Amino acid sequence: MNITWALLMMALGSVGVQSGGHESDVSAALKSAVNPPVTVEQAGSTSSNTPAGNASPSPAPSATPAADSALHTDPQPDAPKVKGIYVTAYSAGGSRMEQLLALLDKTELNSMVIDIKDDAGYITYKTDNAELQEMGTPQNFIGDINKLMTRLKEHDVYPIARIVVFKDSVLAKKHPELSFVNADGSVWKNKGGDSFVNPYNENVWKYNVDIAKEAVKLGFKEIQFDYVRFPEGFEKRADALKYTKSDRPRVEIIADFVKYAKAELAPLGVRVSVDIFGYAASVPAAEGIGQDFVKISKNVDVISPMVYPSHYSTGWFDVKDPDKDPYATIKGSMVDTHKKLDPLGSYKPVIRPWIQDFTASWLGSGHFIKYGKQQVEDQIRALKDENVDEFLLWNANNRYTSDVDYEQ
Repeated sequence: MNITWALLMMALGSVGVQSGGHESDVSAALKSAVNPPVTVEQAGSTSSNTPAGNASPSPAPSATPAADSALHTDPQPDAPKVKGIYVTAYSAGGSRMEQLLALLDKTELNSMVIDIKDDAGYITYKTDNAELQEMGTPQNFIGDINKLMTRLKEHDVYPIARIVVFKDSVLAKKHPELSFVNADGSVWKNKGGDSFVNPYNENVWKYNVDIAKEAVKLGFKEIQFDYVRFPEGFEKRADALKYTKSDRPRVEIIADFVKYAKAELAPLGVRVSVDIFGYAASVPAAEGIGQDFVKISKNVDVISPMVYPSHYSTGWFDVKDPDKDPYATIKGSMVDTHKKLDPLGSYKPVIRPWIQDFTASWLGSGHFIKYGKQQVEDQIRALKDENVDEFLLWNANNRYTSDVDYEQ
């Protein structure tokens, strides 16, 4: 098992990444993965890390932990065993939705994870909420959100709202004080041209949770938070950027956001889930980006590790080319996931992995296979063999393999 490569990939990954991606950040991310930072930022700093005129954030709203009882009780006890697919806002608001609903109607699939705040930071429908309008620049990708929710109900679809949290170019551009600013005053962007907003800032927390609350009012039964992390390789640039901060370690900040979101949403009877890179179950915490698998999992109802076989490198789980052996790769990842989470006892969340329904041709000749019916079924069978009976299928274009037996 290549731990160094695993740490690197965990630092780079998120649910929407279907390729090796972020190649230009590999060096910085690798160094951060192998050499996690040991320094602690100081609260209330007026140094170059705090934008001029921008006071340090007040104590995080998560400073008072949510009541333990909220973590022990499933807010959706009658929810089905979720077997779902990812649906972009474009698909949800367009003609593709007919095909996707037909797929669920004729198979054991029963859920859709729909973009409500997408990877760019756009709210994907026209909200009437004035604050959300000002912060998020809502788009009309889903033309009639209420009509969509009605259709989902008619087809007995369990609806999950995907909200991309700290990767948010829209909010960063409109409110640089909520983001990370370069010395020249410009908003920092990664090599892919994306900006992040500051996880230290409680206004960012509240904004995303307010979107979640509106999604619940619309009828979504679960809120799935993605990109719940700092930017890749953040610790390497932490001292060069200007932003508000506190003295709390990054892994605690991210865990506290999740705890805060859970506490705020608990009275609404909605589940809270978080996407996390699959490697997180097999390696130590990624201090640089602030993700700790156990700390996050303890504060959610559902954890969704992204265990795409294509994202594991040579040697993982004793497999030469993990993409070519989906059963062994998924089985190994679930063994590690249980080992990591079993000590949580009653705090252990539902494990609902993202699995692969796409072909990873970028891996190069000899290192990948074309994914179809057999490969998808192999992944589901591996999950079942490790007592995991829920899953989500990822395909960025929402083109899913036909004739799959989802009850392996």
